[in-house]
Parts: sequence; structure tokens; C-alpha cells
Amino acid sequence: MRYLDNSATTQPCAAAVLAAHEMLTEGWLNPSAPYAGAVAVEKRVAASREAVARGLGVGAGEVFFTGSGTEADSLALLGSAERLHGPGRVLLFAGEHPAVLGAVDQLKAMGHQVRTVGATQDGLIDLPALSRMLHDGADLVSCMHVNNETGAVQPLAEVSGLIQKICPDALLHVDGVQGFLHVPLDLAATKVDLYAVSGHKVHGPKGVGALYVRSGVRLAPRVAGGGQEGGLRSGTENTAGIAAFAAAVSWAAAQEDAAARLRAMKLRLYERLQEGVRGLRVNGPAPDGSSAAPHILNVSFPGVKGEVMLHALEKEGVLVGTGAACSSKKRGMSAAFEAIAAPKWAADSAVRFSFGLMNSWEDADAAAEAALRCFARYRAFQRR
Repeated sequence: MRYLDNSATTQPCAAAVLAAHEMLTEGWLNPSAPYAGAVAVEKRVAASREAVARGLGVGAGEVFFTGSGTEADSLALLGSAERLHGPGRVLLFAGEHPAVLGAVDQLKAMGHQVRTVGATQDGLIDLPALSRMLHDGADLVSCMHVNNETGAVQPLAEVSGLIQKICPDALLHVDGVQGFLHVPLDLAATKVDLYAVSGHKVHGPKGVGALYVRSGVRLAPRVAGGGQEGGLRSGTENTAGIAAFAAAVSWAAAQEDAAARLRAMKLRLYERLQEGVRGLRVNGPAPDGSSAAPHILNVSFPGVKGEVMLHALEKEGVLVGTGAACSSKKRGMSAAFEAIAAPKWAADSAVRFSFGLMNSWEDADAAAEAALRCFARYRAFQRR
């Protein structure tokens, strides 16, 4: 099997599997208990927090574990919005993941005004539009790091610069689930206040994520109880998931030239497809450009539905995606494609290839060959 749907989830690395096994078989005690064995588990959680913090380039006291990237986004958005004094203004990028856009109704129910910032044809946030909206005032801005469908890398430095210049008191939240450990990250330099990540997108387990909260930023908790995670996320810690997440972060961060290798494999696949598919459309920035993530390639095969290509490739032993896995069963064009004003045929025919650290050059070549065979077969069939 050639697995090229790493934006949906990644295969856990051996280090993550081992860490989870150790915690489930030996370190299963409750870290809040007072006896020595439990204290050892608590120390393992603390060490895991430090490992994730190193991956983010922040202090361990600024990292809070959650149950997923979605929960981290929700805590960031709703927790910060609840701390606002009276109705506020929230700006959300139009191409956001459902984890962010799904909070709109709750934000409005809190009494906040929510405005959407549009995108360019490449899927990047419209900076002039953002500037105009900031001049009208803003308390919270959300802009994802890497789009999960198109692979567009958002200009966080420019976004942050506009906020600091026009609305310096506004908070900046970033959904970093697809960007973490894939693209350069300097949270301090870009003055990001809140950054959400997920374990299963970096070769860790599902069911665990984390939220970076810049020191001094106050959030209202979304889960009340025993006061775990600094009171922001109560509940007995998922110690096995946390340890496995940390192990995956350390493993992934240690891979030399990972981003360059991913980009090279992606471009090799793209060049093969471009040569063999007349009218192939790229959805998002140019694959070889600096605004394109190294691991995501979204293209539309003219005349062949994306779902048809997906299942045809599956029969060839190649697994790909057609959009966000957590919303792929919904009908209609996704927010990412609406944001770039993609034609309907492109949205219907889109296929996303996404690479992970366990992929090889053979995977890229096999995927290209299979895609060309499938396209030729079904394109001819549809013409008839």
C-alpha cells in the first residue's frame, strides 16, 4: 500500500508506539495520585510537555495538552472570546479548517461580531482586506498556518505585523495542525498568541493535541473539573497519548532535511502528472513556490471526479484524499475551495496527495504511474 493521505492522519512512528505501550503497561497510574509510582508518571507527563515545547520553540509552561487539534482550536477561540469585556470583533480567514469555522455560531451566541477575511486565488489570506478590517477594530484574529486542502502557507509574519501596527491589543490564533514540524516556525518572532497542534498529524497517536498559550494570555476553560492542565482542560490526563505525542515530536524533529525531502517527492509526483495530464489544474499556490507546503499537492483531473480517482487509486494500492477527512462526507464545496473561487469542476475533480516522513521516492513514482493509468481509463470512459 502506498499511503499518500498524511494530511488526514499519519502512521504512528515506532517511538510513539513504544512510548504508548510503556505507559499503558507500566506507567498507567493516575499522575494526580500521591504515591511514588504516580509521581513518576507525573514526571513523564512533564518531560513530554517539555519535548512538545521544544518542538514549538516555546517554554513548557506555555503548552497545554488537549484531546485533539480541534479541541485546541476551540479552547483558543472560545476561551479567549469569553474573556473579552463585552461584545468583540473576531476576524476569521475564509479558508479555515472546520475546527475553526465550526466555532462561528458559538462566537456569535456570545454576542461577538464575526467577519470573514477573503483569500487570493492561491489560497493565501487577502492582506489588504485584512488591513481594512483591522482598521474597523478587532479583538481576535484567526489565520491558519498551512491549509489542509491546498497546502497554502499563510504569511503569518505579515498578518502579525498588520495586527501589531493597527490593532496591537488583538490576539492572534493560528491553527498549526498542518504546519507544525513541516514549515518554519518562530512563535515569538511572529508574535502568535495561540497555536494549536495535533498528535496524529506528526506521526503520533489520535486523541491528543496541544495548545500553545503565550505567557500572559488568559483563557476561560472549556472543561471544568479537577484543574488539570493549569485549570484550562480538566480531566485525568491521557498519559499514554501524551507520551506518544512527545516521542513523535522528538522523532520527527530529528529527521534531517525532512521538509526538503518531502518537497522533492511532491514535485517529482507533480511533474509526472503535469506531463501526462493535459489540463491538470493546481488548487492552491504553485507547487514549487515558497507559499506551498512541502507535503501537500492538490490537483484536479479534468473530466474525472475526485471520488472516482480516489477509489480507482485505492484499487491500485494508493491511498489519497479529496479534502478534509473530518468533513469529507459533507456535500458542497469546501471552505478552502470557496475561498479561492474555484470552478465547480475543479472542486468535484480535486485529489489531494499528501506526504509524510515515512514515504519514499518509490511511493511518489508508484502514485504517479497509478494516477496516470486511472486518469486515462476513466477520462476515456467519460468521453464515451
